[in-house]
Amino acid sequence: MKLNRKNRRPGLGFLKLLCTVYCALFTLLAPALSWAQAQSALDSGDTAWMLVATALVLFMTIPGLALFYGGLVRAKNVLSVLMQCFAITCLVSILWLVGVYSLVFDSGSGFLGGLSKMFLFHIGRTAQNGSIPEALFSMFQMTFAIITPALIIGAFAERMKFSAVLLFTGLWLVLVYAPIAHWVWGPDGWLNQMGALDFAGGMVVHISAGVAGLVSALVLGKRKGYPATPMPPHSMTLCVVGASMLWVGWFGFNAGSALAANGVASAAMVATHIAGAAAALSWMFMEWIKHGKPSVLGIVSGAVAGLALVTPGSGFVGPVGALGMGIVAGIACQWGASSLKRRFGYDDALDAFGVHGVGGFLGVILTGLFASPLLGGFQQEMTFARQLPVQFLGAVATLAYSALGTFIILQGVKALLGLRVNPEEETEGLDVSLHDERGYNF
Repeated sequence: MKLNRKNRRPGLGFLKLLCTVYCALFTLLAPALSWAQAQSALDSGDTAWMLVATALVLFMTIPGLALFYGGLVRAKNVLSVLMQCFAITCLVSILWLVGVYSLVFDSGSGFLGGLSKMFLFHIGRTAQNGSIPEALFSMFQMTFAIITPALIIGAFAERMKFSAVLLFTGLWLVLVYAPIAHWVWGPDGWLNQMGALDFAGGMVVHISAGVAGLVSALVLGKRKGYPATPMPPHSMTLCVVGASMLWVGWFGFNAGSALAANGVASAAMVATHIAGAAAALSWMFMEWIKHGKPSVLGIVSGAVAGLALVTPGSGFVGPVGALGMGIVAGIACQWGASSLKRRFGYDDALDAFGVHGVGGFLGVILTGLFASPLLGGFQQEMTFARQLPVQFLGAVATLAYSALGTFIILQGVKALLGLRVNPEEETEGLDVSLHDERGYNF
């Protein structure tokens, strides 16, 4: 029987209205609800640690590397080095936001990522690695992208135009750093797919920057008066302070690459510290034997070399492996920074290649040895026969691509702006000639 208006249930209309309102609210609030679910997946401890690690890695460049390099140059060029480190920090940060993060960590091809994450679109506070916000992950990786080109300036210190430094840095970040980082760390990077081990940047940071430094030194040529004119560090005090800051910051660099506050981060911190200490001592004793006295420059250079060499293996090797890697670093990188440079006559002013290029290459190879459980490492399924060829291929591919890309970029910058200051500006010092300021007013 058809119901008339009187026989209808009095609450039926209200229920229909309530359902309509509920559906409308659910539709409007669905994004917020999904965001809340993403937020609930975050781990506050992991997030807190990664906030600290990110600050530590930025601390490595400004002020750590700036003071370390600043103390190693002559007094008339100290501000130019500080300025380059500071400006690189700012420039890379903006380029990272605009698109470099996307080129590295977005899915694309085996060689380069896509562009769906330009300007950090679709990122916000969503979870990355299951426990930290992707925005924080992006910021952490940004600090790696900052320090890598900053390392290169140690090779061409005291003689490159500031405008050329800026243009070179921007082009190198996009054309060299982004592809290599995607190969190794990108979700579909070809070295990543092959199983290459690079925990915190042996290939991505140290080999790429060290080789770029060597190519830059060769293209620009020697400093005026080198090697006949003595060019000692103007302030070993600044150098030691900067190296100490680098050492502390390196805990964020390596242990932070675990992306969580867990056992892997703890193991990486132990390996980092042991390798740095062992390399500092081995470099110091090598100099003591050769020259009769241990030098302050030697012990701090050794520490940096050990920290660089253990970087690719820091999350994979045990304490004994880190000790062995540190001893190798002190011996091999001292050879790279002194004997190799003298033999071939290039002017790698602050030993960017000798420390980071040589150390990074050896570190990548040795990771393929010391990551094995047979030598105290933590890669349970790893075999030498499988891993060593992959590590060697990754190291050689990074070296070749960085060398070629750097050379092409330098030639382009040279054609557009010129690379080198004129002899009068170099004699006066870059602080006054390029920035019209002095580092010291005695």
